[in-house]
Parts: sequence; structure tokens; C-alpha cells
Amino acid sequence: MLDCLKRIIEDFKAIKVNDPAAKNWLETLLCHTPWHASSMHRLAHCMHSWGIPVLPRFMSVLSRFWAGVEIHPGAKIGRSLFIDHGTGVVIGETGEIGDNCVLFHGVTLGGTGHHRGKRHPTLGNNVLIGTAATLLGPIQVGDNVRIGAETVIINRDVPANCTVVGAPGIIVKREGKKVQEKLPLAHYSVSAQDRKLEEKPLQP
Repeated sequence: MLDCLKRIIEDFKAIKVNDPAAKNWLETLLCHTPWHASSMHRLAHCMHSWGIPVLPRFMSVLSRFWAGVEIHPGAKIGRSLFIDHGTGVVIGETGEIGDNCVLFHGVTLGGTGHHRGKRHPTLGNNVLIGTAATLLGPIQVGDNVRIGAETVIINRDVPANCTVVGAPGIIVKREGKKVQEKLPLAHYSVSAQDRKLEEKPLQP
């Protein structure tokens, strides 16, 4: 529980780092509803990991009602998470988020409905995901990745140190250099049809 409280404090400090609208600690404490949601999740996740039934899920329902943020209590979230605005954010049960990540409103870390066990994305450290971006499937997103607003990534992994935009998402910057590359197929097995599509070059 002490570790849980420590993470809640770290999330609060991340607001000051990332949000210029956070004018003072009292206003932030009372009015930053995405932090309320992440704090509720921290507590619910602890209960979930202890095997407490029903209550963790009910807490996530209350969080969705209050802040518009839906985080399954089974999701694993690292240190210093910052969610901006928050409304419409959805993080699935097997989703994993690394340290110092930023999510804007409308972000979905969801499943495709075709997987069992691990079903949702895994984000590395220092990942920023823009407004209304959709990431589906048990994909892996590397460290120091930037994903633009309304980007769609389904069953594709994202290499570290790159910027991805578009629907479907493509890499437009890698290691600081402008590129135009397809995202690699996800690390898990994919269909022959997916591999055939992979062979087609990007349209100019």
C-alpha cells in the first residue's frame, strides 16, 4: 500500500511537469480529474492484485463516471503517469504502461477480440500518445515513442525512438531523422494475409 501511495504522489508531481494549466497544488488536487482516475486505479490495482473480488471493478466504474477515464484494475501502470483532459481514455485489462508516459483524451489501449491472455498494448517508457489515437492488440511500443493524434495502430509493433502518425500509422521519424516506413508486424504470429500486405510498398 505504501508503494501505491508513492505512485499516486509521483503522478501528482507529473501534472506540474506536463500541464501549464496547473496553477497551484490546491486547484490541481481538487480539479484534475484524470489524476483522480489514475489514483483510483492505483488503489483498485492493489486490491485486484490481492485477489479482492468485485470492489476493484466497481472502483473503475466510479472512476469512469467521475472522470470519463476507464482503466481496468488489472492494467499495470508505471511511475509518473500523466493523462491530459482524460475524457474517453480506455485502458484494457492486460494493458501495460511504462514510466513517464503521457496520454491525451480519447486514447484507447484496447483489444481486437481475437486474442486470449495478453490482449492489450504494452507501452515502454517516455511514450506520448496524442488525442484519439487507437492502439489495438497485444502490441509492443518501444521507449521514447511519439504517436500523433488520431493515429490507428492494429497488430503492429512500434520501434523505440520514433514518431508515428496516420491511419494506419506509419513511421515518419526515427532516431531524429525523417523517414516514411511501415510499422513492423507485431511480434506474435500473424496471418498469411497480413504478411502478403506487408510486402506491398507504401504509396507515395
